[in-house]
Amino acid sequence: MSVSTLSIMPIYALGDAIPSISAGAYVHPDAVVIGNVTIGSDSSIWPGAVLRGDDGYISVGDGTSIQDGSVLHTTPTWPTIVGSRCTIGHIVHLEGCTIEDDVLVGNGAICLHRVVVHSWAMVAANAVLLDGTDVPSGALAAGVPAAIKPDRAKAEMMTVAADSYIARAKRYRADLRRID
Repeated sequence: MSVSTLSIMPIYALGDAIPSISAGAYVHPDAVVIGNVTIGSDSSIWPGAVLRGDDGYISVGDGTSIQDGSVLHTTPTWPTIVGSRCTIGHIVHLEGCTIEDDVLVGNGAICLHRVVVHSWAMVAANAVLLDGTDVPSGALAAGVPAAIKPDRAKAEMMTVAADSYIARAKRYRADLRRID
């Protein structure tokens, strides 16, 4: 087996819409970033994630992880905004929603148009947040469709998750290599 460098990651302009990715961000070579997308410093985009800013814009703050298989899309009316120090779990779908700073969205969750998840709130794994759902700070949204459970979010879990993915991205930037 020979060792080679990583392939170029698939980052695409769409017409005049060109992604803006901080030099301090980590985008895995198997993630896809298209169009009007901004990714902040210390953020990480993991394998199989797709951020497609074709109809509107997607913004990802600093220190946020968009994990494996997640899809972020937008509409011409509602952008998709993810704040800083958020953990967006595996296979999450975000479309036309706002995720404020310091939020954890669990694996397999779906947040649809006009959803707002306020800082220090959590979305449980596999929860479905229908159009216009508002999750207050400190609350947990769980179920299909999601029910809001006040004062059930776990701030320590959110902090540990965000910190661990910031560290993981640094490790991957330094040590990941492709083996052909």
